[in-house]
Amino acid sequence: MMIWLWAFIGVLVLLILALLIKIHMLHKEAKEIADAFADRLMTDTNTLIDISGRDRHMRRLADAVNVQLRRIRAEHHRFRQGDAELKGAVTNISHDLRTPLTAICGYLDLLEKEEKSEVAERYIDIIKNRSEMLVQLTEELFGYSVILSRENDMPREPVVVNHVLEESIAAFYTALKEYGITPVIQMPEEKVVRMLDKSALSRVFSNLLNNAIKYSAGDLEITLHATGEISFSNTAPGLDEIQVGRLFDRFFTVESARKSTGLGLAIARSLVEQMGGSITAQYRDDRLCICIFFR
Repeated sequence: MMIWLWAFIGVLVLLILALLIKIHMLHKEAKEIADAFADRLMTDTNTLIDISGRDRHMRRLADAVNVQLRRIRAEHHRFRQGDAELKGAVTNISHDLRTPLTAICGYLDLLEKEEKSEVAERYIDIIKNRSEMLVQLTEELFGYSVILSRENDMPREPVVVNHVLEESIAAFYTALKEYGITPVIQMPEEKVVRMLDKSALSRVFSNLLNNAIKYSAGDLEITLHATGEISFSNTAPGLDEIQVGRLFDRFFTVESARKSTGLGLAIARSLVEQMGGSITAQYRDDRLCICIFFR
């Protein structure tokens, strides 16, 4: 009786060990599938998922994941192709619009020199104002498409952020004064140096200063920290948290903005991210604060 009991216990122990080994192998194969799937999503490769085990259920799972992986790659390829075609079309359209717009503005300048009635003069002013807005939109649209097309081709060099920020503020000083904005500027004495594209950084600061002119109620605080964080803060009672959450969306405009095309902050975000930085917008107590950080 004792022999049979020990034999039964031995068989049971062997079964338990076999089950534990099987469970361990299943865990290992499941981890292989999960790691391989994450790797295939992060890398641009046509290699499919393969596992070391021979369990038919796990291999069937790997095959099913490979089917979905092929679909994701096909959709990604179509998206990239369509996105490239759209960028090219936007670039070509915005470029083609430049010539007729230049001609329209030129003829409007000539027409202003001619004798005309008060009504005609008023209509011409309206047409000229709309033409200038269209020129601005076309230029920003062209610039935005060019920026997107060179995502992986941005030169880097040691840039003193203090100097670029000072130059940008000086260039906008007259425009800020016209809208009654006297900026309060705080910068560290030591130089803040980062590996950036100087022209791109200058474009970012220009777009943020333009944004301050659009939304500021008359004040502007610009702060550069030694850590590489730059903040633009101003009172903006005409905004709300929902609008601020969409400020970086392409073509999003706030109705109260003056001559807004909706591309300035989208361009700023693209440039900052291409340079390895981050940009965020916060709205609290009627104040809009846009922060840039370069590690």
